[in-house]
Amino acid sequence: MKRFIYCLYCSSFALLCQFPTSSAASTDGLLKLSKKLTEQKVESPIDADNSIDEEKSNGNEILNFTESDLWNRIRHGYAIPNLDNHLVTYQTNWYSSRIDYLLRIIQRGSRYLYHVVDALDKRGMPTDLALLPFIESAFNPNAISTAKASGMWQFMPATGRDFNLRQNIFKDDRRGVLDSTEAALDYLQRLYNMFGDWQLALAAYNWGEGSVQRAIKRQQAMGLPIDFDSLSALMPNETKNYVPKLQAVKNIIGHPEQFNIVLPRLDNEPYFTSVKNEKDIDVHLAAKLAELPLSEFKALNPQFNRPVITGGGNTSILLPIENASVYENNFMSWKGAYSSWTTLSVNKSERVESLANRFGYKPDVVREVNAIPAKMVVKAGSTILVPKTAKSPETDIPQEIAEDAQLRIERVVPNTRKLVIKVGKKDSLASIAKRHKLSITDIKTWNDLNRDQIKPGQKLVLHLANQSSKQSSKQRANKLNAKSDTKLANNKIKVQNKRSKVKKSGVTTSSNKTVLAASKKAKKQS
Repeated sequence: MKRFIYCLYCSSFALLCQFPTSSAASTDGLLKLSKKLTEQKVESPIDADNSIDEEKSNGNEILNFTESDLWNRIRHGYAIPNLDNHLVTYQTNWYSSRIDYLLRIIQRGSRYLYHVVDALDKRGMPTDLALLPFIESAFNPNAISTAKASGMWQFMPATGRDFNLRQNIFKDDRRGVLDSTEAALDYLQRLYNMFGDWQLALAAYNWGEGSVQRAIKRQQAMGLPIDFDSLSALMPNETKNYVPKLQAVKNIIGHPEQFNIVLPRLDNEPYFTSVKNEKDIDVHLAAKLAELPLSEFKALNPQFNRPVITGGGNTSILLPIENASVYENNFMSWKGAYSSWTTLSVNKSERVESLANRFGYKPDVVREVNAIPAKMVVKAGSTILVPKTAKSPETDIPQEIAEDAQLRIERVVPNTRKLVIKVGKKDSLASIAKRHKLSITDIKTWNDLNRDQIKPGQKLVLHLANQSSKQSSKQRANKLNAKSDTKLANNKIKVQNKRSKVKKSGVTTSSNKTVLAASKKAKKQS
């Protein structure tokens, strides 16, 4: 009997392996078979290449596939219902006709893909979601959108803070591989719990949960369906194409042979490991001690904003597994300084040049290392990074400063006063600019706006000319006018004087010509 059950078990698994993009129904069938075998207390043999291990998860018995090929592991975990419409066809054709582009994304994402798949498996979430960074950022953790979304999972600043992604001058966890992935999966799981539908959860990830909720209520009020296809007519083009793009990538990864694509082999094993960083260390030195090219070190640790990585219990760096022990050995034997940077707190708003000169730093270095654009003032309360000097203590940057440090800058606007206004219901950028005699471009620059749209209740910073500066400008204009009038009057007098005189060279003025002509006429008559 046991032998029969074992053969049935292996046959079922072999059958499943013939269809890498197994449907949910096939998986359910295998789960039922597994449960039946479990009830009979039959132990499954373990194959070295493809095995099925039984584990407990939330009280339910599930199967865990161990594949040597990461692509197969992803295919086995597909669980989001397939979408089939003209947009899916268009997006599938678009990606499949750009094989070089697709392979570049795969090469970039190969560092991170195992970690994403593993994190999804541990949560019991669909592995289709591991392909979402294809759509969000092309697996580029340094990607920044025009709306200031950042990282592999494209978190907006506020949403990132909602999911505990720290953003300070030293690091931006939205770009960190580990932190951003956990936050993205938390967010996607929350959206799924909210809508009970993965396609709607994905739409909300792109469009916002409030927008999807309003669209659902609108459909329900008209007695219409609320699935993704039915709601797509109410969505902006970006969201309307969002799920079709993911479906397109799923189609290609699921059956690459249908598109004449050969996917590079990705082993089902981690590429990197995490190493604690207890001490401040320069980025270039960390890469050197790990014996890695600087570009590869930064690709694994893109969250660090400055040329120094601050130490502490909450800081880790990612290294290829084979380089981790190399780094730790080299770190222990290093004899020089680990960090060449410290911080400076700014007590009053001032220019970079005056700050640097006052403390003996080179202005260009301070500006470059802190990414401060030209014609910007560093505002009071900011923290900036500066080189250590001979007088600087050989101590690390305090952890409380490293975690809370912020840099605030603003454009130099002379002879103005700052005014903060709240946008009214009928306000637009054009109406506000007209009311305060400002340009729309200036208002957008002062408030870091990328679009002309503003919302009621939103606060805007305006820089208005001071009354004193207006008066002084009028006074200067009056003085200039008075000077010009005086100069014009003087010029007229000079012209009249010149006309009344006969130059010694014999050249006569118009007035003298009349006198001479009269004299000649009198002589002829005589």
